[in-house]
Amino acid sequence: MAGRVNSAAAKLANGEPVFYTGAHAGAELTFEAGVAAADTWADYINIGMEHGPLDLAGLGRYMQGMASVRAPTPPVLVELPFEGRSVDVVHANAWQIRQLLTLGVHGFLLCHAEQPQAVQAVVEAMRYTFVGGSRGSGGQGVAAAIWGVTPAEYLQLADPWPLNPNGDLLLGLKIENKRALANAELTTAVPGVAFAEWGPADMSMSHGLHDMPVDSERPELQAARRRVFDACNAAGIAFLDGCTEDNLAAKLAEGVRMSPGTERLKALAESLRRQRA
Repeated sequence: MAGRVNSAAAKLANGEPVFYTGAHAGAELTFEAGVAAADTWADYINIGMEHGPLDLAGLGRYMQGMASVRAPTPPVLVELPFEGRSVDVVHANAWQIRQLLTLGVHGFLLCHAEQPQAVQAVVEAMRYTFVGGSRGSGGQGVAAAIWGVTPAEYLQLADPWPLNPNGDLLLGLKIENKRALANAELTTAVPGVAFAEWGPADMSMSHGLHDMPVDSERPELQAARRRVFDACNAAGIAFLDGCTEDNLAAKLAEGVRMSPGTERLKALAESLRRQRA
């Protein structure tokens, strides 16, 4: 097939900013919601299953709804229900990765990514055995229909980018507590990771704070953000951070590559890109 299945991966590969929609919980996972989401403005859709339910049947209907409108569908990334606190936690829950990938999703966010070994275990669970991973044959036909490719094509495309330059799966890390922060340089450097963020709310809590809204200008939180930002730059992966219309230009100039957003924010980023061209 021509072109990339995962348009968010394509934009990252081209150095373009990426904006997503979708909260940490509360996603409506129905066929009808999938139909409506097929024409999203967003570069990808985030489905929160760390705090939202692990609703595999609902997500399957949602993906099928999108695919009934167009395939490939808009990219969908799932916040995994389990955390990256240890390799044992990942191994015990890797079945979730296999089942979610069979539904046709395009990648994951690993919350509380504390240990590089845990991150590596997630990468291995995402990859097929013929490239050294642990994902076996059986689900590629279902996922291929969502992606709009043949099962044989899916086997080649369903691999993490940028580890595989032609891969159409994305893995992001949430380095959102002090234990994760201590290993930021190691976890972001694991081959197969595409981006990372610093999770200001959880990072704030890990520092013993509970400000709502989070006072991200506190020196300890700014230091955490800078460390994750620098780790992403050193690893050559994208940094995700929240942007507003007021600070978008400054953050893009700084090197922020990904953000939650709105259609208006995305259009503003495109206008800024044209001005720089």
